[in-house]
Amino acid sequence: MGYYDDNDEGRSQRPKGSKGGSFISGLVGVIIGALLVMIAFPSLGNVFNRSSDQQTAVENAQNSQNNITGKSVSLDVTTDVTKAVQKAEKAVVGIANIQSQGFWSQQGQGQGKGEQETGSGSGVIYKKENGKAFIVTNNHVVEGADQLEVTLSNGKKLSARLLGSDVWTDLAVVEVDGKDVSTVAQFGDSDKLKLGEPVIAIGNPLGENFAGSVTQGIVSGVNRTVPMDLNNDGLEDWEAEVLQTDAAINPGNSGGALVNVSGQVVGINSMKIAQEAVEGIGFSIPIKSAEPVINDLEKYGKIRRPAMGVTLQNVSDVPAYHQQETLRLPKGVTQGIMIESVSPGSPAAEAGMQEMDVIFELDGHKVNDILELRKYLYNNKKPGDSMKVKYYRQGKEKEATLKLTNESRL
Repeated sequence: MGYYDDNDEGRSQRPKGSKGGSFISGLVGVIIGALLVMIAFPSLGNVFNRSSDQQTAVENAQNSQNNITGKSVSLDVTTDVTKAVQKAEKAVVGIANIQSQGFWSQQGQGQGKGEQETGSGSGVIYKKENGKAFIVTNNHVVEGADQLEVTLSNGKKLSARLLGSDVWTDLAVVEVDGKDVSTVAQFGDSDKLKLGEPVIAIGNPLGENFAGSVTQGIVSGVNRTVPMDLNNDGLEDWEAEVLQTDAAINPGNSGGALVNVSGQVVGINSMKIAQEAVEGIGFSIPIKSAEPVINDLEKYGKIRRPAMGVTLQNVSDVPAYHQQETLRLPKGVTQGIMIESVSPGSPAAEAGMQEMDVIFELDGHKVNDILELRKYLYNNKKPGDSMKVKYYRQGKEKEATLKLTNESRL
């Protein structure tokens, strides 16, 4: 019988030594294999390096984005429009219509003198001479004013004097001290405007709070006519010849400038069609037709218009019975202008014309109503000019030559 202590110990040590050798051998194999792969494919190392670099770049970009801060950018935008506005804007002014109020209107208003601004509009400085500056605006802007106050583009207020106004053309001229006036508008040629040509309206819509407002549009129509009822009797008294534009024109813009892209004034803004279903239809008085009126208003305080010395009525307003039995017009004649009265010593009286004569032709031009007669007279004649008139008297055609006089003399 014996003991196998040594044998037991030997058995326990041999397995441990076998496992350790296997692990070391495997590890060495892996290392050698990896080295062989790196030697055989050296580019793989670069791939790993690039992947690592790309990841780092992405992380850096993300960090950079998270740290982005705003930067102010200053732009100097200059266009034909901005140049035109810069050239003309200082020549456009505001005009306040101040009227005296009654005793009851004064209470609580703090005016002190019973005066109140009842309306406002715009104007255009067109001339500076002998220490004075001259401004054109609309008649309806200054109508009924006891005082006028002009506000220059720099905000300075000046007392103004009305030199003259004309209801037919809706134009007026006022005068202010020219000491503080730095810019005078340049007139362009409205006869050369084309449909679609850009134009700019400058004025004070809704008063001084929006002084110097600028709106842009195009010439929508030329040689437009707009019927005018000047005495509010429901009848058409005149047809204003205007330019049509879609540049926004609002209350307070009246009397302001319509300028082309050269900064030249081509029209005096006058009116718009204000109906719920209408948008972008504004009108401006062509500067070419306004210039002679402006000159007369500045020099004479009124327009020197020719006159015949008669009061008139449209034949179309005369009942058919009287057309035939009283006027004895030729058959088929239903238009013309009947003379209601003749002023003593007038051109018509001196030419032998009488009540109930019916005018139908002036200098060879057919006229069917008072409006056509008035337009021919005002647009083509001056005081002192001669005019041939054809008319019916009791059905017979007659002709007379009148030497026209100044309307203000009758």
